[in-house]
Amino acid sequence: MLLHLIDFVIAVTLLEMLALTLYHRFTGRGLALVDLVPALGAGLALMLAVRAALSEAAWVWVAAALLVAGLAHLADMRRRWPRPSR
Repeated sequence: MLLHLIDFVIAVTLLEMLALTLYHRFTGRGLALVDLVPALGAGLALMLAVRAALSEAAWVWVAAALLVAGLAHLADMRRRWPRPSR
């Protein structure tokens, strides 16, 4: 049952990414895909790590998902971090 809930949250997050991307494409407002992927990607990768752990997947899959989540988080932080003026 818990795995189905995680699958549902993953699906809703992917639909959210699609909807926000289409909204930006047609209106020019909101976040561009380049801004969405790191933020939502980190969350998706964490959900995949939890799913892998709960389904008793090999530890390497959990570690890989956590690595992707960390890299996506770093990419998101790098994009958001203020750059000094010159």
